[in-house]
Formats: sequence, structure tokens, C-alpha cells
Amino acid sequence: MNRMKFSVALAAGILASPFACAQQTAAPPVPAVSGLAPAASAAAASIDPEKIRAHVRFLSLDLLEGRGPGKRGAELAAEYIATQFALAGVEPAGDNGTYFQRVPLVAVHTIEDKTKFSFVPATGSAVDLNYGTEIVSKDQTGQETADFDAPIVFVGYGIHAPEYNWDDFKGADGKEVDLHGKIALVIVNEPPSSDEKFFKGNALTYYGRWTYKYEEAARRGAVGVLIIHRTDLASYGWEVVRNSQAVEKSYLQGDPSATLRAAAWIQHDVAQRLFTLARLGDLDQVIDRAGKPGAFHAVELPIHLRAHVESRVRRYVSSNVVGRVPGVSADNQAVIYTAHYDHLGIDPDMKGDNIYNGAADNGTGCGIVLELARAFAQSPVRPPHAVYFAAVTAEEQGLLGSQFLGMHPPVPASKTSLDLNFDMLLPIGVPRSVSLGGAERIDFWGTVGTIAKAFDLALLPDPRPMAGSYYRSDHFSLARVGIPAFSVDQGELFEGHDEAWGQAQNEDYEAHHYHQPSDEYHADWDFRGNAKLAQFGLVLGWIASGQAKPVEWLPGDEFEAARKASQTQ
Repeated sequence: MNRMKFSVALAAGILASPFACAQQTAAPPVPAVSGLAPAASAAAASIDPEKIRAHVRFLSLDLLEGRGPGKRGAELAAEYIATQFALAGVEPAGDNGTYFQRVPLVAVHTIEDKTKFSFVPATGSAVDLNYGTEIVSKDQTGQETADFDAPIVFVGYGIHAPEYNWDDFKGADGKEVDLHGKIALVIVNEPPSSDEKFFKGNALTYYGRWTYKYEEAARRGAVGVLIIHRTDLASYGWEVVRNSQAVEKSYLQGDPSATLRAAAWIQHDVAQRLFTLARLGDLDQVIDRAGKPGAFHAVELPIHLRAHVESRVRRYVSSNVVGRVPGVSADNQAVIYTAHYDHLGIDPDMKGDNIYNGAADNGTGCGIVLELARAFAQSPVRPPHAVYFAAVTAEEQGLLGSQFLGMHPPVPASKTSLDLNFDMLLPIGVPRSVSLGGAERIDFWGTVGTIAKAFDLALLPDPRPMAGSYYRSDHFSLARVGIPAFSVDQGELFEGHDEAWGQAQNEDYEAHHYHQPSDEYHADWDFRGNAKLAQFGLVLGWIASGQAKPVEWLPGDEFEAARKASQTQ
């Protein structure tokens, strides 16, 4: 039996098994929504929590080995998802008439005991850095060895934001500093602000994300970046940085924004040592000054970073799984639903249970998207425009599958009206609140509020705006190419419970199960809430597809320019 036939048989067997349907719970009723076509209401009413359960159970089996991208378990997951699309009648929308969009990746693991970094002043002895406790780094180029000796340029927060009249790359003479072949030294995060019109006040913008700092320096020709870590600014300690860099990290092969030979962090005290060598004074005073408008100018230090980097490199291909349900009209106002299917795989060095099953993260999102695809495909009436469904890979590696999807969308970004993403939705009951961070940035926000009210879902603000959550899930990859996008996240209020209960459930999951082998399927999970959010998402998508004009970013939003650029291509 070939792999596809085996997958079809296995998938059909899983869905038909008595165990998969043991709970037999019904989805909440679909509320009346003004302007919603009866066909859309019927499609939403067909959503079955037990089908979502079956998908989550299968995707989180030990058989799938934690769905690590490029590994056997992830390939099984991709085949399963494609098979479910086929069984539901969803058309393939991947490469060459298949469901699969091949994503070429390169995995890099720094060999710590063979990697050396030093500060080399113009005069005096070099200062060796201890890898792990003082500096961590990845070579984004995917080369096995790298040697360089490059001058260090301090560029403040490493931000160029014309809309805020902010440019950290200008020197004292008012001219842009030359970063070609040099190392950019940058401060973590972004200038502090309580003004909503200046870096959005307390909320973290993309300018504060470390990924932006790498990308901006790479665009300017830098060979490396040193991010200065300070716990209060980063909101996490040095051990979080060290642990995240101690494992293999993947990049898109040929990504023009990933060209650094040293994508690195340095510990605060090490940065102070560097400032002392350069006679720049107290680091914290300089950080304070760098966050004030007009008080900072980029400066090249009389110090080089000398490095020998050795990496263990693995090149591989993983796949996004993409399907399509055609609409009544042409693909000029398409809607796309996304969820990542990958997780962390297996830790061979861990004793005991070492499989990261990822049941909640993100078996649940995949189960929702699969059930949405079935509901759309089996509706006797087509949606107004085409609807796409994408289960993306390598999210845990840095949103790489969705980044590739955004670079190579199944329909041009200019013709895509909305992306709705689902990521890690605990099956613990029926929610009465949702957090839709980013939805307020699009002109569809009023409609979102109306539909949420009909579904008895209170709209909650981002509980941790400084965490920059909007930039940390797959919808962001679509937003950055101009597509209006946000994730549908449940809040902490559930039927039959107060908010304290919901908060306690989330805290317990984050403390004991998030990115742990214990994120496993439980037979007593209640998938009615997943079904309700699927219904909510179906109604949002159907109405967005059918409204008189495409969804747009609000004027002045950071993604408006990308939207306009896509419309000229």
C-alpha cells in the first residue's frame, strides 16, 4: 500500500473509531447574525466538536513523534491533513496540483566548544568571551564555519521608523553610518513610551522584536548583530536567551533577510565591559539616553568583534499543506484560515517521556482549520469568494512555514481579504470571551465586534501588550505582506466558571505543559469551545468574503504600506 493510500485508510479509521467519538458532545447553537446568508449559518451549525477531537487525538499520538519539521512524524501529520482535505472535498492548492507547498529549510546548531568570540580593542589585549554565559549566536547563512574580524558600530535600538521620526542609524554628522561588513550593537526592545502615538505607548511594536533588529541590520549589509540583553527591558532572563539558542534553529534557505554570520546576544555585564573598553561610560545611562528623541547618534567603536564559529548544519524540506474551496466569484477577495501543525519533536537527551506531543499546541488549531475546511467544502452553497486553508510548518522555528506562505501565497496578497489564524486553544469548555489582538487595526473591526456580541463573546484587550504577541504567531507572516490578519484566541471567561477559574487553567497549562512532553491529549477534554470558535471564525470569514469591498488596514497602520505595495504588483 503506498503512503497516500495508507494515510487515507488510517485517517478514515481514526475518525470512525468508537474511541474518537466517545464523548458525543454537541456544538453550541449558531446565533442569528444580521446579514449572514442562511447557507453560512448552516455551514457553521455543521461544525462538530467530536471531529475536532479526533483530529487532535491523532495529531498528538506518540506515533507522530512530536511533529518535528523535516522528521518522519511531521510528514505523517502533513499526509494526514492532506488526506482530510481530500476526504472533505477540498481542492489542492499547493505545488503542481498537490496539497503540499514545499518549504526548503536549513537547520543550524552552534558547536559551542569550538566557537570563539573576542573583543579586540585598537590597543591592548583581546578580551575573550565565554560562550553560553556571556554570548550566544547563530550563523544564519547555513555555513559550517565562519571567521571574521569586524568593527562594532553602536546603533542604539537599531530602529529606523520614519513614521515616528526615529533613525538610530544616523551619526553625529547627520549621515547614515555604513554597516557593510560590520557588527551592529543594539539594545533589546524599543524606546520606552507612554504615548500611543509614539511606538504605540506601552504596546510592543515590531521594531522592538529581535527579529526586526536582525533583519534591518542585514538589509544594511551588517555581518553580525549583538543584542544587549537586560532583564527588565527584555521581560525575561538571560537563561531564556541561552536556552533558546542552545538548540537547533532553522532558517528558510536563501532568505534574503537571514544573512548574518553572527545573529547574537550578549549579557548585560559583558556589554558594560565593552562600553568601558570603548570609553563610553555607564551602559544603563547610555541606554536611557538612547531612548530619548534627538539624544542619540550612532557611533563606531574602536573595537572589533573577532569570531570563529562552527555549526552543525542540516538541510531539509518540510511542507505547508494548502487547500481551497472555490467561491461563487473569482479569487479577488479570498479568505485564508491558518494554523501551524509542527511542534518540537523528540528530545533524545531527555530521560523518560521525551516526545513533545503538542496536543493543545497546536493540534487544536489544526483540528479547527480541518473542521472549517470540511464545513465550507460540504456546504451546498459556495462562499462568495474562494476560501483557502493552510496548515503551516516550522512555526516553532520562527514562523518559517507561514513566512514562506506569505512570500508564495496561493492567491496574490492583493486579492486576499483576510487571514484568520488559530493557535493553541485549550479544550476546557465554552468560552464567553476572546482576545483578537490586531483586529482593531483593520476596518473590519466594527463587524468583528458585532459578530462577537452575537456569539456572546466579550472582546478583551491584549493582556500583555509589552510581550508583542501579535508578532509571534503565523498571522504576522501574512500581515507583513499586507494581508489583514489576526489570531482568534479565547479569553479566560468560560460558561459555568468565573474568570479566576479560566486564569488558573491557563496558568497551569503555561507552567506545567506549554512546550513540555506533558502537552498530551486527554479524553475528558471538552471541545465545544473549539467548535464555537470555529463557528465564529467561519461567520467572520464568510462575511469578510462577501462584503462590498476587501478588508483593509486602517490609515497609518504599520502594514498599510505593504498592502498598498501588493496592490501595485
